[in-house]
Amino acid sequence: MGHDVNQIFNGKTITGYLAVPSSGSGKPVIVVQEWWGLVPHIKEIVDRCASQGFIAFAPDLYHGEKTTEPDTAKKLLMELELDGAGAEISNAAQYLLTLPEVKSSTVGVIGFCMGGALAIWSATLSEEISSVVGFYPGKSWDRHKPNWINFKNKRAQIHCSEEDGTSAAPSIQEAKVAIHSAGGMVEIFDYPNTRHAFFNNERPEVYDKDSAELSWERTIGFLKALP
Repeated sequence: MGHDVNQIFNGKTITGYLAVPSSGSGKPVIVVQEWWGLVPHIKEIVDRCASQGFIAFAPDLYHGEKTTEPDTAKKLLMELELDGAGAEISNAAQYLLTLPEVKSSTVGVIGFCMGGALAIWSATLSEEISSVVGFYPGKSWDRHKPNWINFKNKRAQIHCSEEDGTSAAPSIQEAKVAIHSAGGMVEIFDYPNTRHAFFNNERPEVYDKDSAELSWERTIGFLKALP
């Protein structure tokens, strides 16, 4: 359904994977990768978003690098320049809004694990990003240093695994309080007896079918309310 993108926008190279729904138009959504890179699982999520009527794009934040090995993934994550990644997500939001097929004034973002934290953070960086969904985001905001006040009038949805400490985890509570204090909206869901990355159906050791389906249903409903 989707295809690879490699082009210049705003003087910067946009690379990633784009999918358009069969209707030919829709609301825009960015999908942010886990620490593995732009792997087939992330492209599948982009395609699934398109099947739900969204124009979906996953930027390649590792620029061609990807892995299935945890040690390599950790290295790639630690080497990722966060300011650069944030700028790429913000640029991708602007790029989507220029597409004639896009029927919205703002952009939604979904992210998983590393990408979950980046998705939530992206709402503090870009005026174009209004609604974000974070699946089991990172355990600390120390590297991101979000300017939470920029969440005013924006929306967040967070999906928490039990293994990561549920919604009671300090980083989740910090985000919740900060978003509310900024005048934003946040809803948080816990998934009992789940492990980190329970949504990833390519990892049978952690995948939880029922929780994955429920969290996806909630995500799609949330994003369909994009203005």
